[in-house]
Amino acid sequence: MYYILFYKTTEDYLEKRGAYRPEHLGMINQAKEKGELVMAGALAEPADGAVLIFKGDSPQAAEDFAKDDPYVKNGLIKEWQVRQWTVVAGGE
Repeated sequence: MYYILFYKTTEDYLEKRGAYRPEHLGMINQAKEKGELVMAGALAEPADGAVLIFKGDSPQAAEDFAKDDPYVKNGLIKEWQVRQWTVVAGGE
């Protein structure tokens, strides 16, 4: 199953993320290497959110990622949620 982690960022997210970006990207790479994370990226125009797609038997990996993410811990993410995603095309 797939799970999407949706982030809503603060208005000053782009200005403040630099201090936390290396750790955040490290977490992304680690989740990808473990086979939990399929893809991830920020939304643009406006830069007001991000989407991370996880694959697994439960939403736990996505939820754990959000709880440990330095962007969340340091207030750059004002809201996050995980939703199960039913894929009908692609997603090998």
